Amino acid sequence: MTETVGSSENKMGEIALYPWWIILVLGIAVLILGIAFLSWPYLTLMLVVTFVGAYWFISGIFGIISLIIDRSNLGWKLLIGILGIIAGIVILTYPLYSTLLLPAMLVIFIGVWGLLIGAVHLAQAFGTKDWGSGLLGLLAIIFGILLLAYPLIAVAMLPFIFGGFGVVGGIITIIMAFQFRKMTTA
Repeated sequence: MTETVGSSENKMGEIALYPWWIILVLGIAVLILGIAFLSWPYLTLMLVVTFVGAYWFISGIFGIISLIIDRSNLGWKLLIGILGIIAGIVILTYPLYSTLLLPAMLVIFIGVWGLLIGAVHLAQAFGTKDWGSGLLGLLAIIFGILLLAYPLIAVAMLPFIFGGFGVVGGIITIIMAFQFRKMTTA
């Protein structure tokens, strides 16, 4: 039993895609972002949305420029590039409105997703007589209905949820970075 654990640890160290210190930097960045979301929730949300707008704008430009090198899927690349540029310009021009609109769209998307996933789980539960899947489907439907019925409350809570996940995820990532360091140096 000990040998299988040791060999799995060695395999994990061998397949690590990044050095441990990059994972540590990522964990610290996520932790700082989580703390910022909890300390200044709406200002941080506006900053993140602005960065998303800049990313979409630059990504759209590079998407169109990439057509010079590779003309495969010309229509799709052009469409995605143009939409990225337009979305980036709109977000960068109206950062305050975008800070309200993008999270609202995310909440609506997650609410609809909850309804769809819930319906799939309920259908699966009736087909297989699996009460666990049925309960999961019912909870997903209730979650979706709540998000769609109260989207403004969900949007107002979103920065705090991001902050909580950022703090917890950052701490876990930092711990994992040091575990990877032990596995790669041992």
